[in-house]
Amino acid sequence: MSAAERVILVTGVTRGIGRGLAEAALATGSPRCRVLGCGRDADALRQLRGGADASHRFDAVDVTDDRAVEAWAERLLAEGLVPDLIFNNAALINDAAPLWEIEAEAFDRIVDVNLKGVAAVIRHFVPAMVERDRGVIVNLSSGWGRGTSPGMAPYCATKFAIEGLSAALASELPGGMAAIALSPGVVHTAMLRIAFGAVGAARAIDPGEWGRRALPKLLAYGPRENGRSLTLEW
Repeated sequence: MSAAERVILVTGVTRGIGRGLAEAALATGSPRCRVLGCGRDADALRQLRGGADASHRFDAVDVTDDRAVEAWAERLLAEGLVPDLIFNNAALINDAAPLWEIEAEAFDRIVDVNLKGVAAVIRHFVPAMVERDRGVIVNLSSGWGRGTSPGMAPYCATKFAIEGLSAALASELPGGMAAIALSPGVVHTAMLRIAFGAVGAARAIDPGEWGRRALPKLLAYGPRENGRSLTLEW
């Protein structure tokens, strides 16, 4: 990749923050961003492909399937598409309920997406970044990864884990790289509507506007931010 082109990998690209960031990256001029995105919504993936040239890649990948993530990474890396920025965004939130009322299957699904999915992407893409000693891994955290709320124990647990995972990863990376736990601030997404209801969520920043404001900040991150827990405020 030329210095004027940055390769950005975004999980959970089909909606919310992930889609807002991808659309902002598609619209950039200099540095140009080449977007590698994955998600599970086939219609949204087709829409993204239709609005982008063929240099961008939007693939149907479930991050909870380690073999699928491995195959996705192998295809992209074989084309020389090593990420400059990984934005581990794919996540689920639980319906508010006391922990003892949350079914095991629902709890497991949140852990599988929010934590194990992040680890799968790191497992299969980061070695190529380490080989170059260049790149930034941003793992999406939350205010509920640093504080708690009644009814949100599964989500809080995974985001607290993301904080620890990111800090540990940061200690393992070579000096030219960075791992960051990032709280995105309050953004009007489907997940926020689950947590706060439609009226409360409507007061938050739109995901598209979030992407436009966040992208230059994300592209500016580097080794100085390694190991930090950061928050975007609007």
